[in-house]
Formats: sequence, C-alpha cells, structure tokens
Amino acid sequence: MEVAAGDIGGQVLAAGLADEVRMDVVPVVFGSGKRFFGSVDAQHLLEDPDVVVQGDRVLHLRCPVRR
Repeated sequence: MEVAAGDIGGQVLAAGLADEVRMDVVPVVFGSGKRFFGSVDAQHLLEDPDVVVQGDRVLHLRCPVRR
C-alpha cells in the first residue's frame, strides 16, 4: 500500500503502519512552507536512506522507518 504525504501520510506514520518513507527533495520553497506529514506532533525517526537517486534538480530518497 502506498500513501501520499500530508495529513493522511502523517496519520499512517503515527499509527506505525509505514515501513518506509520515500521523498523527492527539490531545492524550492513555496511560501512559508508546509509540514511534509501534516499535523503529526510525535517524533518519528527514519534510518539512513537505503536508496538515493540523484536526478536533474531532484533527489529521490527511500528511508526505512526506525522501530
């Protein structure tokens, strides 16, 4: 199952249902910024990326969720 970031993604992460997080990082900031996982207040640690793919002006990361 895959879930996008935002409030739903944050809820899945907070419930402990996510095994990994995939992020596409680009060097652009829009407005004041938005939280990647919505309004989740708890801290969730990610392992170091096990996959890193550098694209044209984007970095694709896949990080396991630390249990």
